[in-house]
Amino acid sequence: MKTVKNKVLILAPHTDDGEFGCGGTIAKFLEEGRKVYYVAFSTCRASVPDGQPEDILKIELMKSMGIYKIPADQVIVLDYPVRNFNSFRQNILDDMIRIGNNIEPDLVLVPSVQDIHQDHNTIAKEAMRAFKKTSLLGYELPWNNFSFNNQTYVVLEEKHILKKIEAISQYKSQNKRDYSDPDFTRGLARAHGVQIGKKYAEVFETIRWQI
Repeated sequence: MKTVKNKVLILAPHTDDGEFGCGGTIAKFLEEGRKVYYVAFSTCRASVPDGQPEDILKIELMKSMGIYKIPADQVIVLDYPVRNFNSFRQNILDDMIRIGNNIEPDLVLVPSVQDIHQDHNTIAKEAMRAFKKTSLLGYELPWNNFSFNNQTYVVLEEKHILKKIEAISQYKSQNKRDYSDPDFTRGLARAHGVQIGKKYAEVFETIRWQI
């Protein structure tokens, strides 16, 4: 049985987390004609590299969304203070509920509930409350996971990996990070592809799934 999830909501704690965690899947979903919405909860102004504009990550996010051709009215950028999401849990939950009521997504992609970054973990846990009646998958950010349950695989093609790499490359302010390396992106997708006998894949934790 194939269950089509036509309206997909990506919840990214920080501006680039969605691309890193499920950027190939975003490309595939868009190719299949699904409507993708992207919410970033912080532009990380407090941790912008020296010499960069305060809003550089928002600028780079919109460039990344342009690569995917996601319309601006399907991108929501909030301004919670980086590394302090836990102090705003109720506000974040309220925003999620409001956004969910407006969009009515069929599928929500969030960080893993095992993600150790304090902001990522807050988004994952509050999403479980806000979207408890919606199919919910947790995406992998391996540098933040001590463990990860490889439960759901999205099979990808070369073109999806190239789109993910191009989207990530828009974050030039972050290109010194090891996981920004295209070889890492390709290698991770290749490793997950091998696990299921395909060339490339992205993997998710199944938090809740409706058939």
